[in-house]
Amino acid sequence: MPFTSSPRARSGPRRRSLLAAAPAALLVAGCSAGSENSDTGGSRPSAADRTRARAARESQDLAARYDAVLAAHPKLAERLRPLRAEVVRHAEAFGGTAKASPSPSPSVSGAGATPSTPSPAAVPVKEKDALAQLAAAERELAGARTKALLDAPGELARLLASVAAAGAAHAYLLTEAGR
Repeated sequence: MPFTSSPRARSGPRRRSLLAAAPAALLVAGCSAGSENSDTGGSRPSAADRTRARAARESQDLAARYDAVLAAHPKLAERLRPLRAEVVRHAEAFGGTAKASPSPSPSVSGAGATPSTPSPAAVPVKEKDALAQLAAAERELAGARTKALLDAPGELARLLASVAAAGAAHAYLLTEAGR
């Protein structure tokens, strides 16, 4: 006996209705995807927010280092002010705030702080050593930002990469340009 198809009512959605509903479903999914990164109970910021806040703090600390060197070595002002202004803009780009002009009056010592120490209290007596200390801080921070961008979401990763590249350029200008 030959198989004949019987006209019966189909159960479930038709292909046309699925194709019409797909863009709407994608739109809804796209709108709700951003809520995964936001904090659910207001108790803890997302990883991206913590990375952004840390980067802002680090830029503010670096601006304070520039302030300390500028206060200890006023002759370097013409060379350092543009670099410091960039560091302030980096802090602002990450959502932080930094003073527009240097104001601290640090003590000058021969020892100097290590590049990982954010305290600008100790500035080397020699201008060359002070510049080397700033260059080391810029290089260290650029390296840390390069590592951090691997785990950062798209736009934050691009910002971290850009600021890391600027930091590497600052380190070059602080060391090589003075030779």
